Formats: sequence, structure tokens, C-alpha cells
Amino acid sequence: MLVKEFDYHLPAELIARYPAPQRDASRLLLLNRASQQVAEDLFSNISAHLVAGDLLVMNDTRVMPARLFGNKESGGKVEIFLVRRSEEPGERWLCLLRASKKFQAGQIVHLAGDMKATVCGRSDNEAWLIEFAGSEPFAEWLEREGHIPLPPYLQREDDQADRERYQTVFSRTPGAVAAPTAGLHFTRELLAELEAKGIEIAYLTLHTGLGTFQPVRVEHVEEHRIHTERYSIPAATAEAIRVAKARGSRVVAVGTTTTRTLEYAADQDGNVAPGSGEADIYIFPGYRFKVVDALITNFHLPESTLLMLVSAFAGHEYTLAAYREAVARGFRFYSYGDAMLIE
Repeated sequence: MLVKEFDYHLPAELIARYPAPQRDASRLLLLNRASQQVAEDLFSNISAHLVAGDLLVMNDTRVMPARLFGNKESGGKVEIFLVRRSEEPGERWLCLLRASKKFQAGQIVHLAGDMKATVCGRSDNEAWLIEFAGSEPFAEWLEREGHIPLPPYLQREDDQADRERYQTVFSRTPGAVAAPTAGLHFTRELLAELEAKGIEIAYLTLHTGLGTFQPVRVEHVEEHRIHTERYSIPAATAEAIRVAKARGSRVVAVGTTTTRTLEYAADQDGNVAPGSGEADIYIFPGYRFKVVDALITNFHLPESTLLMLVSAFAGHEYTLAAYREAVARGFRFYSYGDAMLIE
């Protein structure tokens, strides 16, 4: 397939630059693969579209305040973007660097307080290895001084509200550089309502990485290569999936990150193995899903791998028709936007 087959027109005013006043006040587009119909509801009513025995699987990753600002010893401004912690000992991280002039090994960047970042050298074609050192633990310093890495298409700097709203209410494992946005719509009250209805909830972790922002630069879909992302599936979650499948219940993935993790960790019979590792699965039309029966997701960028995943799940033409319908109805798009449920 051609990447341009996943393009669609989106008026700029439909990009949600700020979150809705309440998490579950978002709108919900309802897609049914069997009927090929499109309907609409509020996200707060999602329990009406799920049944007792459904298993919701959610990504509990927590977004790091990964954007750091400092100065070279010469005074030049520097932006450091944390990508992931290195396997090496100490506070060594793989990072992206932005400044007016090129970097070289041994350079020091002065950050807030007495925190210093020493450029150790290149890790690969994109990332640098940087070591952080200061008088307090780096994790504590980062939580206070780091900035939330909002997606570039929001075209604004982060503010204090983003520290809460760009996290899910169930986030608990720091390591992501982008939020699993389908989970942003859930409130604690809504989760309690779902459980009271007999809908089960399980968690896994996938630390969303740079691939989320990586544009597809090839002409044909199959030629793209995706970044790896760290994941962890608890034994309890794998067991919950096995039991749900055995009794004929649906596995409902909350988000494309959850979907990728489950499908990566599953064998050909749909058995999900617990454990951790690096997931690099790339899902586009033609893929046969082994685990996921229904999907809750936000609206994704044109020509993105996430839109390709949704198209693989719901069908290419049906997905793009639903996107056109969402535009016509004035739905809000992207990370802080509305959601859809695909059954």
C-alpha cells in the first residue's frame, strides 16, 4: 500500500490544543466492523457499550518530564530531550540534543540548580549518551525541573495543568515520552463504574518512545521501520487474558500502545506470555489480530503508523470514512481530542 492512502483532510481548528474540562466529557465515535455503521455518544457513557466479562487492558506507563533546558559553558542555549535510560550504570540517558551549534564528547550543559549534563558521545545516528550529576537524586530533580513533552502539533509550551492532564489517572511506571492517549479519558469514578458492572481491568506497561513522533518518510507502507519500545506484561494480566478468552469474553485494548504490546507478546494461537522486553511490531492492513477483540483509541495523524494500525483493525476504507465523518461532526483530534470505540 502507498502511505498517501492514509491521508485525510483535517481543519486546523479541530486539533485539540488543550484537554476537555473533564476527562470523560470527551465525545465517543462508535464503529462496528460488522454493520459498517457510525454512531456517537459521550465517553462517560462507555459502560453502556461494554458488557460484563469484557476485559479492558490498559497501559500504566507514566510520561516523564523529558524536556530539559540549559546552557553550554559558552552560554548558548540547549534543549535536552530524554529518550530512555541507558543500560550503563549511573544516571546515563540516551537523549536528543538541540542547539545552534553541533555537540562533541566532553561538552557540559548546565541545568537548573547545580545539575550538570555531560555529553559522553553518540549512541546512534539520532541519540546522544548523556550523564547527569548533581547534589540531589536525578529522579527528584527531574520531577521538579523537567517539562512535559507535549506533541509538536499542539504548537504550545507545556503548563502546570499538563502535568496532571497529560497523564492517565492510573499511570504509575515512569518511562514514556508520550502519553497513551486513549487512557486519558478515564476517571477513577468511571473505572469504578466499569468494575461494578462486571467489566474487568488489567494493566501492562509500554513506554511510548520516539516512534510516536517519527514521520513515515517512505512511499510504500511496508518499507517503514518502527522504533523499539520497552514493555512489561505482569503474569496476572496474561492470566486474565487467558481466562477471558477461555470463557468467550472480549479483550478490549485501551489504545494502540496496549494493542501493539498484546499482539507482540502473543503466539499464533493468541496466548499472551508474561514478561518484559523490546517490542518492535509494526501493524498495518493485512495483519491478522490474535488477541484484541475491540479497541478504544483517539484520532491519529494522517499517514501515521497509528492510523495504519487502526485501519488494520477496522478496515482501511471504513476507518477513513469514519474519520471523514468525525471531521464533519466537529470531533476534536489527536492527543487531547475525542475517542472512538471499534467493536
